[in-house]
Amino acid sequence: MDHADHVGLIRAGVLDAPPPPADRAPIWADIGAGSGAFTLALADLLGPGATVIAVDRDAGALRTNAAAVAGRFPATQLRTLVADLEGSLDLPPLDGLVAANSLHFVPRDRQVSAVRHLAASLAPDGAFVVVEYDADRGNPWVPHPFSAATWATLAVAAGLAPPTVIGRVPSRFLGAIYSAVARRP
Repeated sequence: MDHADHVGLIRAGVLDAPPPPADRAPIWADIGAGSGAFTLALADLLGPGATVIAVDRDAGALRTNAAAVAGRFPATQLRTLVADLEGSLDLPPLDGLVAANSLHFVPRDRQVSAVRHLAASLAPDGAFVVVEYDADRGNPWVPHPFSAATWATLAVAAGLAPPTVIGRVPSRFLGAIYSAVARRP
């Protein structure tokens, strides 16, 4: 996948999100941001002045992420946060978040709790965009993926509105990657 694929997967979830209050620019988070593929996609879609908070356990990956955003989208306000997605997160109320290929590292029995925890950071009607392998059986590198059908059940169990699939691309690994958006009621 390349930058155009990343943008394409999340475009509808980001652009169809309710606008922030008139007195501020959008605030989004990239959960499990790594070196920045979806952070860059968010910066591209949200435009100058937006704030993106990149969250990851790997401080080195976040430094790479920050350098990439500064080089390509210098008008984006980037904040990095070294943290585990299941741990305490110091986040402001978010207009939206992207969890791209990060929730499949959470064991299946804790996924609802992890999604509920992350969704609590969303403002009312905030967008929860997930990008995931469309499979319910993993491998050593992608231990706990969830299909789009399973995401529908998981999102609702975590207190989100029923999700809508917004994108899909083929993948050499596990067949396909989909994206979906669910709103916080």
